[in-house]
Amino acid sequence: MSDALNAPQAGAPVVEVSGLVRRYGDLVAANDVSFTVGQGEMFGLIGPDGAGKTTTLRVILGLLAPHGGRVRTCGLDPWKETDELSKRIGYLSQRFSLYGDLTVDENVAFFADIHGVRNARARGEELLDMLRMTPFRGRLADRLSGGMKQKLALACTLIHTPQLLVLDEPTTGVDPVSRRDFWKILARLQREGLTLLVTTPYLDEAERCQRVALMDRSRILNVSTPDAVRAQADGSMVEILAHPKRKAIEIIAGHAEVKDVEAFGERVHVTLPRLDGAAAAAWTERMAADLRAQGLDVLSARPIQHSLEDVFIARIQAREAEAAQIGGSL
Repeated sequence: MSDALNAPQAGAPVVEVSGLVRRYGDLVAANDVSFTVGQGEMFGLIGPDGAGKTTTLRVILGLLAPHGGRVRTCGLDPWKETDELSKRIGYLSQRFSLYGDLTVDENVAFFADIHGVRNARARGEELLDMLRMTPFRGRLADRLSGGMKQKLALACTLIHTPQLLVLDEPTTGVDPVSRRDFWKILARLQREGLTLLVTTPYLDEAERCQRVALMDRSRILNVSTPDAVRAQADGSMVEILAHPKRKAIEIIAGHAEVKDVEAFGERVHVTLPRLDGAAAAAWTERMAADLRAQGLDVLSARPIQHSLEDVFIARIQAREAEAAQIGGSL
């Protein structure tokens, strides 16, 4: 990967990972992982389950020792300077440990006490107001919705004003409305100068990050901005919504110029050779007409920009094909 793409966007790096290796017995969970996170940046580490994201985070947080490479978090060696690092970072996981029999206020006060926060009451009120949790401060944590529990967890994580906020799949299992609200809050924190390192399996969430690292099978595939990742896509993309979907996929895949067809919910994404705007629009009209001529109900058909999900899936498929080709030649 190029140094330009891997450079932080502003200021000295808050996180530096260079050649990280971490194993569990014979399993290599992180293999030559390298990236940096700049001050005030929202950086996304994205990939499927088992890619190595959480392992990488645990090394960055000082919860695991690296078996190779160099890691610095907030300028510290996370494994050797864990106590000092804990004062500078906040960590929010999928299973943040709230106390269900304590109220919202009592949970915030408890974590403030753990971190030795001065003027904790004023800081807690500021956070609850920002998170729109003030009306619920007397409610037991066990009686909050999933989205509100994550907001409370975030307040507890931010109570000591960390330099770096690390979030490991924070919206998994949260309803779509709460997910969107949660990301608005993260965007506000980033605009106010907080540095965020986020892992997520949701590629639409990663679009909100300034830069992303695509990770699969313990390795980093690419580090860049979301726009730059999309620009690296091979070919043009068309989205078609037609019923029945299976028949539409079968017909579309039968056209010689189609490179790939993927179902995304009710919609179908079609990858073509790279075309200019007029040529892509003309192809789309012809395909819609062909589908209708064969009795399908075409609700929409339009050229679209590649999403991160499109590019990531294509990268993984290309890697699998390359591995299969190498294996077959041995």
